[in-house]
Amino acid sequence: MSTSREAGPAPADPASADPGRVDPVVLRMAITLIVGALGVVFDTTITSVALNDLAEDLDAPLSTVQWVSTGYMLAVFTAIPLAGWAQARLGGRRLWVLALAGFLAGSVLSALAWDAASLIAFRLVQGLAGGIMMPLMYTLLMQAAKGRDIGKVMAVITVPTALGPILGPVLGGLILHLADWRWLFLVNIPFCLLGVWLAHRDLPDDRPAPDGPRVRLDAVGLFLLCPGSAAVLYGLSRVDGDTGLTSARVLVPVLAGLALVGGFTARALTRESAPLVDVRLFRHRSVASSSTLLFLGGISLFGSMMLLPLYFQQVRGATPLGAGLLLIPQGVGALVARGLAGTYMDRVGPRAVALVAFAFVAASTVPFAFVTAGTSEVLLTAALFVRGVALGAAMIAPMGAAFVGLEHREIPDASMITRVAQQLGGAVGVAVLLVVLQRNIGGARTPGALAAGFDHAFWWAVALTAAAVPLCLLLPGTPDPTARASGGS
Repeated sequence: MSTSREAGPAPADPASADPGRVDPVVLRMAITLIVGALGVVFDTTITSVALNDLAEDLDAPLSTVQWVSTGYMLAVFTAIPLAGWAQARLGGRRLWVLALAGFLAGSVLSALAWDAASLIAFRLVQGLAGGIMMPLMYTLLMQAAKGRDIGKVMAVITVPTALGPILGPVLGGLILHLADWRWLFLVNIPFCLLGVWLAHRDLPDDRPAPDGPRVRLDAVGLFLLCPGSAAVLYGLSRVDGDTGLTSARVLVPVLAGLALVGGFTARALTRESAPLVDVRLFRHRSVASSSTLLFLGGISLFGSMMLLPLYFQQVRGATPLGAGLLLIPQGVGALVARGLAGTYMDRVGPRAVALVAFAFVAASTVPFAFVTAGTSEVLLTAALFVRGVALGAAMIAPMGAAFVGLEHREIPDASMITRVAQQLGGAVGVAVLLVVLQRNIGGARTPGALAAGFDHAFWWAVALTAAAVPLCLLLPGTPDPTARASGGS
């Protein structure tokens, strides 16, 4: 593949002949990658409704069992920076299949776990494989698309990442209603097996030439960035009802992690050979602005996804399954948004789409800042649907904009940067909103007092989302129909 830019439109391109559809080859790759990734996406949140069941069945305290989720996320965060180097060494298809096999092994072992410690260890295996797969999925699709129809491609590939936080708890609740917790992991087996078969059939064999140059691992960068990013996430995960953001148990790992990440950044900026992640990509306004918006979008998505089920359970008395089902309108809205947002992004550019989307995310969160114990469910359902539509578009626009104008070789690093930004935003959002919620709930026991505490937390969610609106102006504007990103040709 060449990495040179093309000056004009591609002749005789089946995708460009019909501006309403994605290149069939790219679409087939997208479906293949989505099937393999579904288990990873759902596994991020599917166990959130099972912690009490796990604590009882494994005879372990809830403080230990919560590491089933926290350990998984730490492993994901640790593995993300390795995706680019591993792809360069092994090739995209081989790496995808190996990561799927690792996730399958971790899933089977998790289902066979005999105590809390073994389950946490096997979840780490799952997380390491999943951390490789998610940025690799975006990389392979963007490289295959070669800069064409980025909006429509992102509309397809972001379906699972949008639905995971919303449908994961619903799926988990259904599984626990019908079977025991081991099926939370066994359900991944068909996704993994079908994903491996489809990968061998549909993904191009892009193994590097045996006699070609071998990409060296930036070992020093690895020992700075991976533990540093994991330490930041670990510190934020330790925020709870009794621990604020200024507590030593939170600040020490966060500051230590930031110091390691800062050391990696300083070294990467001056390193002549390829660093583990090329942070010099932030010189592209598209990467810098998209990463900032994805960070804020992560706050809005994951932070509010922590608040919403808690509100339905604590204030309105819903069961875990009932709370998950009440969130379905937001998932439906996110699905509705995919095609529209992708099409309009290719027509008017990511800037306009993101500006409107983030404004609507903030506006549709406002009704939750006025909730009481008796607020109409019809009103909340309508607000959730609108919020889902806006949130779906708000994720597509900056994610696609990050790849505008990048060379083929720069896409893997951009995928990792944007993925880390969104995940970190989610961790920050959960931590901040949890502190706000706990400080305002205090010792409240009545539904009315609890609702007042949730009102304050939702106002914070509105403010954090609204902060992203002016930043949308930094995204690329109307696309040039005679030029495209150099995704390789």
